[in-house]
Amino acid sequence: MAVGDEFGLIAKHFAPLAQAMPGAFALTNDAAVIPPDEQRGLVATIDTLVEGVHYLPDDPAELVARKLLRVNLSDLAAMGAEPESYLLTLALDKARDEAWVARFASGLAADQQEFGIAMLGGDTVSTPGPMTLSLAAFGRVPNARALQRGTARPGDLVYVTGTIGDGALGLLVRQGRLSGLPERERGFLESRYRLPVPRTAVGPRLLSLATACLDVSDGLVGDLGHIAEASAVAIELNSAEVPLSDAAKLVLSDDPDLLALVLTGGDDYELAFTAPPEQAEAIAALSRETEVPIVCIGRARADSGAEPENRAGVVVRDRWGAPLDLPVKGWTHF
Repeated sequence: MAVGDEFGLIAKHFAPLAQAMPGAFALTNDAAVIPPDEQRGLVATIDTLVEGVHYLPDDPAELVARKLLRVNLSDLAAMGAEPESYLLTLALDKARDEAWVARFASGLAADQQEFGIAMLGGDTVSTPGPMTLSLAAFGRVPNARALQRGTARPGDLVYVTGTIGDGALGLLVRQGRLSGLPERERGFLESRYRLPVPRTAVGPRLLSLATACLDVSDGLVGDLGHIAEASAVAIELNSAEVPLSDAAKLVLSDDPDLLALVLTGGDDYELAFTAPPEQAEAIAALSRETEVPIVCIGRARADSGAEPENRAGVVVRDRWGAPLDLPVKGWTHF
């Protein structure tokens, strides 16, 4: 069945997603009202997924919806925000029917329940392609105090949550380029690419611990470079300390050259942050309480402006301490 009437589609599939937000007016108006909160500041972010760039055409609609929401939740977590609401824009191509939209909406509904977030509204248009999906998410932070990228300090330790490289390797699986990998490991990596896990339980807790934070969406090295440049510090990254999943370790045991992709490939949606050494015990406790692995992978140093290794940016070292020469630093659209 074709998509059909836009307003009927909204009323049937998306208005139920807005029931928890009175200011959304059941999606019957052109805009929504976000209620004021004198105690908590509003944090906003927006991300766009383009078919063929951020997901593959045969990816299930419900997983595409959940990834679209989750990459935004990851941005909120990186600023220490609790998720609250979102706006959605769908530019649908002619190949999409109402059954696809229904599955897409069911994916959103599942993650709304999991992460405690509700729809405010949005827009639906048609496009000759590729299909383009955009979502703007809103969250709250206490006293308008959010984590930032430009506040790391020399002497801070550098941490990352979860494991790194699974998203980039998962894309290789989806492209049929890791066919020799056992089925269990292929399935794990593919799942990590299709359905990232935003660290919403960790991000807000870092407000009292971290000095700077972001989410790893464009590659660990490139994203740490954003912290280094914004904070005017040099970051030393120990590649041997970067946490890897068992599946990623198996891939690298067969092809060590893929380490560069693991460090720069992106699509991890883990949190990378800096914190003073005296917070190490509290961070370890947070890891235990949330059951999210948090590992120290390096240190921030003062930017001396002299030798290249001491300038603002990221120096990646191998297990013997020698600098690694990576062909790229991270994902870029242009």
